[in-house]
Amino acid sequence: MGSKLAFVILAGALTCASAAEPTVEEYHVKGAFLLNFVKFVEWPAEAFKGPEDAITICILGANPFAAALDQAARQVVVDKRTALVRQIADAQQARQCQIVFMSVSERKRVRSVLEALQGASVLTVGESEGFIASGGVIELKVDEGKVRMEISEAAAKRAGLHISAKLLSLAQAGKR
Repeated sequence: MGSKLAFVILAGALTCASAAEPTVEEYHVKGAFLLNFVKFVEWPAEAFKGPEDAITICILGANPFAAALDQAARQVVVDKRTALVRQIADAQQARQCQIVFMSVSERKRVRSVLEALQGASVLTVGESEGFIASGGVIELKVDEGKVRMEISEAAAKRAGLHISAKLLSLAQAGKR
């Protein structure tokens, strides 16, 4: 039941954002995506130190979410794992995360960070144009006033991640 509700919220989030300039609303939607990815992605056991370790969502670069994402993450529990949000500064710290959101402020470092994460079971999420082409797993973008996502199943597979069919069905058609 919980994952069904999360799927409905995630699907609804696709239609909530607006405008070409980043807005608070856009980042509420992107934050909802990040929190829901926790529910629709499976990590290998070795991505965690123990069976009840938190799923860590790390923000690399400018944090457009402020404290709202951290507060909302406290409500997320999946298979005895809570969600935790951390601000990080570099790729070495990113290897300790399950999800890394790369802010648009990091667009010049995307390739080097993604290269440093090779072999790690990290779901990389970015908002810079070409994030998927650079090797990222999920690219979030605003298109026609809506937040949309593209998913690279190949990049997810290389990271040892399994993305649910429900989440894949929400990705832009033909760009998975």
